Amino acid sequence: MPFKRYVEIGSVALVNYGKDYGRLVVIVDVIDQNRALVDAPDMIRCQMNFKRLSLTDIKIDIPRVPKKKSLIAAMDGADVKNKWERSSWGRKLIVQKQRASLTDFDRFKVMLARIKRGGLIRQELAKLKKQNLS
Repeated sequence: MPFKRYVEIGSVALVNYGKDYGRLVVIVDVIDQNRALVDAPDMIRCQMNFKRLSLTDIKIDIPRVPKKKSLIAAMDGADVKNKWERSSWGRKLIVQKQRASLTDFDRFKVMLARIKRGGLIRQELAKLKKQNLS
């Protein structure tokens, strides 16, 4: 099947545009074919276009339009935040945020560490090649 992620109640999505950019939200209701009602523990329930949402593989079991208290309990029970942070997509975004917050001196230290690591790798590779030829 071509699609792996479906818009359904309880699907966790990442906001990819607007003032809530980078926030994880849960689809609590589908309004029409272009919009959904989304909610998260730290935001006010609002409608959002599907174009502004990127669906994730995480899904929680909730009824349609739950109360805020039951939504928070369901998200905690499903361990959504930890699942997201352990996913490769979540880890990439965390690394991007860390790199964006580096200072010029931090970037310089990273550059020196990469040069040092590359030198060590080349030395070990040269040793292995020498052993292989012998």
